[in-house]
Amino acid sequence: MTSGVPHLTTALNGPLLKLEAILLEKQTQVETWLRQQWLKTPAPFYASVDLRNAGFKLAPVDTNLFPAGFNNLNPSFIPLCIHAAQAAVERACPTAKRVLIVAENHTRNLFYLESLETLRDIFQKAGMEARIGSLLEDIKEPMSIDLPSGKKITLEPLVRNGNRVAVGDFSPCLVLLNNDLSAGRPEILENLEQEVIPPLRAGWSTRKKSDHFTQYNGVAKEFAEQIGIDPWLVSPLTLQCGEVNFKEKSGIECLARNVNNLLASIRAKYAEYDIDREPFVVVKADSGTYGMGIMTVKSAEEIENLNRKQRNKMSSAKEGLIVDNVLVQEGVYTFETLGSEKAVAEPVIYMMDHYVIGGFYRVHTGRGVNENLNAPGMHFEPLAFAQSCSTPDQSDLPDAEPNRFYAYGVIARLALLAAAREIA
Repeated sequence: MTSGVPHLTTALNGPLLKLEAILLEKQTQVETWLRQQWLKTPAPFYASVDLRNAGFKLAPVDTNLFPAGFNNLNPSFIPLCIHAAQAAVERACPTAKRVLIVAENHTRNLFYLESLETLRDIFQKAGMEARIGSLLEDIKEPMSIDLPSGKKITLEPLVRNGNRVAVGDFSPCLVLLNNDLSAGRPEILENLEQEVIPPLRAGWSTRKKSDHFTQYNGVAKEFAEQIGIDPWLVSPLTLQCGEVNFKEKSGIECLARNVNNLLASIRAKYAEYDIDREPFVVVKADSGTYGMGIMTVKSAEEIENLNRKQRNKMSSAKEGLIVDNVLVQEGVYTFETLGSEKAVAEPVIYMMDHYVIGGFYRVHTGRGVNENLNAPGMHFEPLAFAQSCSTPDQSDLPDAEPNRFYAYGVIARLALLAAAREIA
């Protein structure tokens, strides 16, 4: 297992080292500002944030309010997770003794089930009884599944009694969604007297990535003013594109125009910072997850000349949803590589309440520095984060392990703040 931070394979790390140095130097200011923000807008219950480290900028590219992957966190960080879970539950439902986790509609994805069981175990260790409910219609009675780790998970059918949901006779005070509601808001969860978190409106049936990044750009500007940096160093440029139908090729001209405009803006920034790289943009479904409905493009012509296979791939997302709105986002290179095979890596940071509870690297040996790594063939390096993201070392170099992790934690919390404002 590889340990330590990945090597940053770029000569263009000057500005990022400068950014990391500023975050260290102004740590008190950074933490004070973030504390003030949490008082104004409480953090979501939990989240994970995908970051990209280009050496010349460090920015979030996706924020997930229904995170999976808890099984990939360093086991030595479980005490951090337990304390954060206790704080999050105290704020959401101070009297909670029981937590019901509502699962995604998978029974075969063992990686996801490992995450779910890890999450249940965190609540158990935090002093609460926790069980897992499934929305799947074919689960009629408790179903136990053996996991590769040697653990066992039990999924139980979710039932509704009046204004409450339960599994069997287990009726909790707190209902925690670990289902992103891509298929819509289930009737069984509407108008409950129990506390449901995150709220149903945070699911992909209503949430838009463009709204999140509009909020994020605002957060990045406010933060940049506090510490005296260009917000572009921590924020991807984005444009939202209205109605697009990839199958029928309608709205493609508008999309191509937006791609052109964004590429021009990125070129201007690259010129300002003397960055000798080819700009690219990422076109992604404005709702949804699992790395579906995503493509990397370097010119408007690539959009105009999409073949049928590419258009079909772009037109569908998770749960068979049709992609009809897209986000055009500045592509952020990742120059972090892991191991002797120089596999491309990106950090994924996990938070509960406003605490960073750990992270890991998503690694893909078959993808390039300008490609989406959330794709079949990826794997995770769970022990890569050997230290927490909240203990910088002022006496060490800006890109030393604790300080790189601290920088990750700061930028991830900016994305968390954007999500807090978005669902508020």
